Amino acid sequence: MRFWKCILCLAASITVVSTSVASDWSHWRGPWQTGASPEKNLPAKFSLDPKDPENNLVWRAPYGSRSTPLILKGRVFIINNVGKDITEQERVLCLDEQTGKLLWEHKFNVWHTDIVSARLGWTNLAGDPATGNVYAHGTQGSLIAFSPEGKILWERSLTEELGRISGYGGRIVSPVVADDLVILSMNNSSWGDQAKGSTRFVALDKNNGKVVWWAEPVGPPKDSYYSNPVVAVIGGRKQVIGGTGEGHIVGLDLATGKTLWKYHIGTAMVNASPVVQGNYVYAAHGEENYSNNLLGRIACLDASEIKDGEPKVVWSRDGIRARYASPLIEGNRVYFTDDIGKMQCFDAKTGKKLWAFSYGRNARGSAMYADGKIYVGEVGATFHILEPSDKKCKRLFEMEFFSKDGRFDIEINGTPAAANGCVFFSTSEETYCIGTPEGRKGSAKVEPVKETVTKGSGPASVQIYPAEVTMYPGETLALEARFHDEYGNAMESKEKLEWSLPTPKLPPGVKGSPPPLKGTINDGKLMVDPKVPNQGGYVLIKAGKLTGKARIRVAPRYPYSQDFEKIPDGAVPGGWVNTQGKWYVKTLKDGNKVLAKVTSKASPLFARGNAYIGEPTDKDYTIMADLMGGKAGTDLPDMGLIANRYTLMLAGNIQKLRIVSWDALPRVDITMPFNWQPGVWYTMKLTVESSGGKAVAMGKCWKKGEPEPKEWLIRANDPVANETGTPALYGYVTGILDTGEGTDIFYDNVRITPNKK
Repeated sequence: MRFWKCILCLAASITVVSTSVASDWSHWRGPWQTGASPEKNLPAKFSLDPKDPENNLVWRAPYGSRSTPLILKGRVFIINNVGKDITEQERVLCLDEQTGKLLWEHKFNVWHTDIVSARLGWTNLAGDPATGNVYAHGTQGSLIAFSPEGKILWERSLTEELGRISGYGGRIVSPVVADDLVILSMNNSSWGDQAKGSTRFVALDKNNGKVVWWAEPVGPPKDSYYSNPVVAVIGGRKQVIGGTGEGHIVGLDLATGKTLWKYHIGTAMVNASPVVQGNYVYAAHGEENYSNNLLGRIACLDASEIKDGEPKVVWSRDGIRARYASPLIEGNRVYFTDDIGKMQCFDAKTGKKLWAFSYGRNARGSAMYADGKIYVGEVGATFHILEPSDKKCKRLFEMEFFSKDGRFDIEINGTPAAANGCVFFSTSEETYCIGTPEGRKGSAKVEPVKETVTKGSGPASVQIYPAEVTMYPGETLALEARFHDEYGNAMESKEKLEWSLPTPKLPPGVKGSPPPLKGTINDGKLMVDPKVPNQGGYVLIKAGKLTGKARIRVAPRYPYSQDFEKIPDGAVPGGWVNTQGKWYVKTLKDGNKVLAKVTSKASPLFARGNAYIGEPTDKDYTIMADLMGGKAGTDLPDMGLIANRYTLMLAGNIQKLRIVSWDALPRVDITMPFNWQPGVWYTMKLTVESSGGKAVAMGKCWKKGEPEPKEWLIRANDPVANETGTPALYGYVTGILDTGEGTDIFYDNVRITPNKK
């Protein structure tokens, strides 16, 4: 990645110049996002023996990680997990670059994900060289901006706000910082035109976390993925380039998110991140190829030559399963590593194979090039230092790591970093800094790079900023129109602006079109109707022939109630996140309208879900609802309520009442016998009290119509509290077969009330 200062030229172009700075490692693939570093005099070997006078070990710190350290302005940043059982959390740590001493840490809980504890901290942090700020994407969907000193600048809950889907296996995407944006991609399903699950890219303002643009370059994903986006100037424009959850490599305009090109490389998820040199994009995957049934492909694409929306394929090779590790490019050589640690080197321009070298057995982390050497780890806890050339590769050194108790159970999953005369890497137990005395005397400089961004002739697009926002009934918001030319350069426009609240397009399965956003819009000043407790809609702007759209969600204030009687069959309550397509309003035979869980889709993405009602900052409330489950064969569903990221559920097949938090473990799990019957309505009630970093979640359940029990039936004490979280409904349909539908779940009379203080 290059970080740029823009100098306006008199000609129809903008010269982009990277500044000459010390070689900090602010992106997980280095200063150019290629895996290469300009550092010199780095070690060809090292030892962990402090008595060895040439051990080249600068420091070791007792903090492991699955990802890549960031080195920024004298600090080292990592993300990992901490604690055990009920106290297990995710955290971001900051270490002193010279000593490895802990400077600060921020711990945060995990919730609403199927990812297990062994896969925590697998995203890479992203740094901003201009400010020294660091951005973390947590397993639970928290996107947090930290100052260098550890102050939280802003935080978004991507799962509760934007419907991010975490999937399985720890595969979620890392952010990237470019200009004033933080960009990442994800599989999500939220509301309105984003109700259908898809791989989408989102750009947020790095200063405040507001959404700048959305992009949906491809369709529904096949699986979770972690191809991290990169940013580069190609063909005269700044682009975001990344893989997707259904087999594409895509290029988007950095400023607007406009899809510039797509290349269908495979039939399933892409995990390897691309690298860019000049106009060439180097990409890889390890699943079935799109154009044949071979497994794995590497490709070189010229993204400056686009025909029918596809880049020119300069060269490609099939049958190379570079499934996890991302390519490395330096000079005229590009390196790809397959699943079993076989590294293959190709001429970057022609694709001619130069050599192959097996350094290990199980590769996930990517290789790093610096000082004529390649540094790379393998999952089996072995770190390798290699020496490549045009004709061959030889091993200079390898170090095998063992756990403190002697068992061979630690791993290396991340990518090494090089900065300021040293190499940094993490095992699952520790983080290491190695360097020679000569190398540590001075840091290399990143040479200035000049590239040209073409300047357009006039406005080609208009955006509304923010592009997505949540409001409360009766609130007002000033929206801003932003113009860009056809190459993504910001510019002014004298076009007359026309603001409106359009009628949304008809969602799938809904007979009646949803209403437009209820409120008023005048010269960009939006006020939403104070009498409508929750809704979702759009603001449209027209400037001549140009149009732009913003997504507006209205979350309810409390007290709030919903009996679904005024909602058309097939629809869902306006503004509820992750609900449309998984739930729908249905009129039962007795004429009662209820919210029903979709029962015909066996995929866990549909069969199980949370319908988010409020905001992730909500706290001090109680949620109640009436629920009824049905039977399919011998199966009963799981169903319940959520408050502060704790779930109170009736677990059907085991006939239990439970309070849990973090689906995969669960970290909090209090369970008691509770025999409940299908076809019978029950009332459930859940509240959370928190103080001093601790919380107690309390639940009740009784047959509808009977007196409410005076005492709470079940309690869960949490020593590391979930202090906030959106109220939600929970449902998990079981017993879905190819020949029939699964267990019914119905919800009615949802009530959320503020707790008395």
